[in-house]
Amino acid sequence: MDLSNLKPAKGSVKKDRRLGRGQGSGRGGTATRGHKGQKSRSGYSKRFGFEGGQMPLQRRVPKHGFKNINRKEYKAVNLATLEELAEKKKLKKIDVQTLLDAGLISRKDLVKILGNGKLTKKLEVKAHAFSASAQKAIEELEGSIEKI
Repeated sequence: MDLSNLKPAKGSVKKDRRLGRGQGSGRGGTATRGHKGQKSRSGYSKRFGFEGGQMPLQRRVPKHGFKNINRKEYKAVNLATLEELAEKKKLKKIDVQTLLDAGLISRKDLVKILGNGKLTKKLEVKAHAFSASAQKAIEELEGSIEKI
């Protein structure tokens, strides 16, 4: 036995039905496509979303809203998180690089400091944006903020 005389097991391979090859084949005439109409023609392909002439769903449902292309998406960091980070690493200055190293943000994130939590240390914070409550809390402890 070698590669030249290998054959599949008997009965495992069936011949494809050859449609539209005469009446004797049992699949001649309309070749299982029914009678006439668009779907019986060669080269027919249905357009995406086509519902047989009925108004398609994507045209029935109304459009609403819009996407603001000028929207800036900020990653929120709370004062409680800053306090915890400053306590753990004994920091006086916190900037975007510090937050990145701590794994709190990704490289391209814009950072906004929010006022949730209590701050007990004087901190120097650099970020892209600050909420009014966060700014007030940092400055009450004679800390400083800097918008990048």
